[in-house]
Amino acid sequence: MGYDDAVPERPTSVATGRADPDVALGPDPYRLHADICKVLTDPKRLMILEALRDGEQSVGALAARMDATLANASQHLTVLRHAGLVEARRTGTTVHYRLSEPRITEACDIIRAIVASRLAGRAGPQAQMEER
Repeated sequence: MGYDDAVPERPTSVATGRADPDVALGPDPYRLHADICKVLTDPKRLMILEALRDGEQSVGALAARMDATLANASQHLTVLRHAGLVEARRTGTTVHYRLSEPRITEACDIIRAIVASRLAGRAGPQAQMEER
C-alpha cells in the first residue's frame, strides 16, 4: 500500500485518534501530512520521540524522563500511537514503546537545526544591542 493509497475506515484525526469531521474520506497526502505535523506540536510528544531514539522504553521510564505523570505520558503515547509513530508491546503489566517510524527523528533533527540557527541569529543582534 503506497502513501496515497491509505484510506481510513472512518474519518479520524491522527492527532487525537477520535472522529474528526474535518478529516476528509479518501487519500489526501496534504491532510495526512498536516495531521502528523499536528502530533508534533506538543513539547512532551517531542520529548518522547527524542527519548525513544535510544530504543524501547516503558511508560514509567518515559514519564520520569518527561517529568510527567503516568496518565499524562500514556495520553501522549496514545496520540503518537494513533499517528503511527510509535508501537506498543505489553510485558505483564508493563507497556513498552518504540518508534515505528524511526525516520521521524530525521524530521525532528531538521527542525532542531532550524531552531538552533534562528536562536543563534537572535543571539548575535541581541548581544550587539547589549554592548551599546
